Amino acid sequence: MGKIAFVFPGQGAQAVGMGKDVYEAVDASRAVIDSADAALGFSLSDIIFNGPEEKLKQTANTQPALLTVSIALLEALKDRGITPDFVAGHSLGEYSALVAAGSLSFEDAVRTVRARGEFMEQAVPSGQGAMAAVLGAEREALAALCASVSADAGSVELANVNCPGQIVVSGTAAGVQGVVERGKEAGAKRVIPLEVSGPFHSSLMKPAAEKLADVLANVQVNDAAVPVVANVTAKPVTNAEEIRSLLAEQVYSPVLWEDSVKYLIEQGVDTFVEIGSGTVLAGLIKKIDKSVNIISINSLEALKAVAL
Repeated sequence: MGKIAFVFPGQGAQAVGMGKDVYEAVDASRAVIDSADAALGFSLSDIIFNGPEEKLKQTANTQPALLTVSIALLEALKDRGITPDFVAGHSLGEYSALVAAGSLSFEDAVRTVRARGEFMEQAVPSGQGAMAAVLGAEREALAALCASVSADAGSVELANVNCPGQIVVSGTAAGVQGVVERGKEAGAKRVIPLEVSGPFHSSLMKPAAEKLADVLANVQVNDAAVPVVANVTAKPVTNAEEIRSLLAEQVYSPVLWEDSVKYLIEQGVDTFVEIGSGTVLAGLIKKIDKSVNIISINSLEALKAVAL
């Protein structure tokens, strides 16, 4: 029997109305969403269920919203008796993974990611940073192009190594524009600027990481009961102090998603259960390895269909 990994999506997977069906039908899911409102001191659920989309898309709202819906769906899945051998999450999704592994309480996680979103929005003045998705380029060639553009135009770095042929770069507006203009030099077929509020997962996020480290210093972090494959290293971590320091580092480090998925497959994982809004991770995992099973638990209907 192959192993199972639970994986959790990050920013970009959100949709107005996500989680409403489980909120209405599953007591454990409703309890999670209600406790998010209580922990934050405002109605996050109203933004999740009713929007408007502009409000949900604000990083400081998106991050706690996605975490909350992932954990609401996870709670609904618990009575199916499926347990993961590993957990992992894409960027913000790492917090959902840590809640699933018992390393963070949900209330602490939701307050922390709310602060994380605020710090990330504040780190770089609006318009000065940017991100872009680069399609079709090899990692080494793109890294070399980023170094060249950084020397000429402004800093730009690899931010998300998502799957073969899809890498996100992040940095100064001028640096990212340089990659947009010169992408073909690295073999890129297309470079698509992303609608984001800042240059996430770049060294420009170090001020946010410092503030986040101060918040994390006062959060109870437990050793993980299940290995968490960390974005920063693409290696498993269970030690509480290591988890704490990796979470601060994660804000300005590339998300090694492709490496993380490959590591999981090497460990014998053949079933990935994506828990949360959308199917972004399912799409990435398929491009990394077509042979694995991927189940996306993103609605009440999807939960009812689960038979592992």
